[in-house]
Amino acid sequence: MKEKIRIKDIAEKAGVSVGTVDRVLHNRPNVSAPARKKVEAALMEMNYQPNVYASALAYNRSYLFYMVIPEHEYEAYWDEIEDGARKAMETRRDFHIDVKFLYYKRFNKEAFIAAATQCLEANPDGVVVVPADLETTRTFTDQMHERHIPFVMLDSYMPDLRPLAFFGQDSFSSGYFAARMLMLIASQDKEILLVKRTKDGQVTSKQQMNREVGFRHYMRDHFPEITIEELDLPYESSRKEYDEMLEKFFTAHPDVHNCITLGSKAHVVGTFLLRTNRRDIQIMGYDMVAKNVECIRQGSISFLIAQHAYQQGYSSVDALFKAIVLKRKVDPVNYMPIELLTKENIDFYRRTQL
Repeated sequence: MKEKIRIKDIAEKAGVSVGTVDRVLHNRPNVSAPARKKVEAALMEMNYQPNVYASALAYNRSYLFYMVIPEHEYEAYWDEIEDGARKAMETRRDFHIDVKFLYYKRFNKEAFIAAATQCLEANPDGVVVVPADLETTRTFTDQMHERHIPFVMLDSYMPDLRPLAFFGQDSFSSGYFAARMLMLIASQDKEILLVKRTKDGQVTSKQQMNREVGFRHYMRDHFPEITIEELDLPYESSRKEYDEMLEKFFTAHPDVHNCITLGSKAHVVGTFLLRTNRRDIQIMGYDMVAKNVECIRQGSISFLIAQHAYQQGYSSVDALFKAIVLKRKVDPVNYMPIELLTKENIDFYRRTQL
């Protein structure tokens, strides 16, 4: 075992006081240039490897991180992310890390700008952000770059904005994988349904857009003869309105027996199928949120693709900790596993898997 190098040993080697060595190691002021040069030479000669955890604790300062995320229901996808972030804060409590949360109404540019402004006013040490559209988010991230505030992105990867790190799935690969899995049970169908949640007729999530590109790429290459029907379910609609739209679609398309949603709201269709006792239609969706899990247990959803939301929340805060507190490099792109959940294995999925 390599013998531990003490501050006393470094001081003797450099010919300076123990206090001088301590100030150099912790980058504190009041050290002359010649003395600093002697200490640095001794450190190099002795191949000194600092204990970064001990050094960070020695500063005895606090760190403020902000997480800017959409408003969410309890047990929704975003709630899992928030739980993971809180766990990371608890795990690093000795380093006096505080994570505060700011919420904005999704697909509302003004609400995002207001949350971003409030975040900047607090002048945090680091930020985790779930982006809005590219240009609105750029205004926020440009200001963080100007202030040298590192930030981590979740949900949608926007490399042009130069985040410290990104955590999430490879959306294209995820959509491609979803199509391949769906076709294991739908390969004999003449048509399938792609359900979209939209605002003003548009899918506003870049992540879901990229999933659709991957999905269609697989279908075009392997099942070009299958027709992909589309049904838009606007975010602002009520459950009654959703039921009416779904009833109208399935009545008009009796040959559709399989459908896919590329977001976390597969249960909107799943609960409709259960209420109307349609047992000949199966769904593939995303995210192990409570309502989706209930549908998969009752049989209206066949597959869910897990995104490890809890892990994303934990890892995003941990990346800020490593970069800001420990001064370590972090991986810029961190793709989450693409895992397929079914009725048979869903109870063995662990959201806290890190």
